Amino acid sequence: MAESTTVARPYAQAVFQLARETQSVDAWSDTLALAAAVAVDAQMQPLLDSPRLTETQLGELFADICGEDLSEPGRNFIRLLAENRRLGVLPEIARLYEALRNEAEGSIQARLITALPVTEEQKAVLSKALKQRLGRDIQLESSVDPRLLGGAIIRAGDLVIDGSVQGKLARLASVLSH
Repeated sequence: MAESTTVARPYAQAVFQLARETQSVDAWSDTLALAAAVAVDAQMQPLLDSPRLTETQLGELFADICGEDLSEPGRNFIRLLAENRRLGVLPEIARLYEALRNEAEGSIQARLITALPVTEEQKAVLSKALKQRLGRDIQLESSVDPRLLGGAIIRAGDLVIDGSVQGKLARLASVLSH
């Protein structure tokens, strides 16, 4: 993970700078999301590392799979990544790009993982509390993980709040063992 982040970061920063200069931040979000989805596709995975395809062939094939939704700057970016055999880091590039975008817009993406589904009202209360704590607008995604016995885990940037039953039991065990 750390290696792919290290490789992806300069690409994400360059694309974000270009997107801001050309006032196409939303378009690049869509482009990177599409390309990341293609890169993680099970049928595409073997082709990314295939020695049978030249970098040019791989770039053209990848761009063709993305189809008409891929702009000319997007195609050029795909070609550049293909030349450097970096198409596999597209999901990480997209993730880092969105983090840069959120930071520039003064917002942060937060993820709420709960044992049971939460209501929109509960999400609103949590978003408001996180906004007060972090001083940024919150884009909250929620998901249910039935493996949690109860409670919730919140991830927002580098902040992790583990209020799950498993987390509390692990902290208790740690305190008791010392």
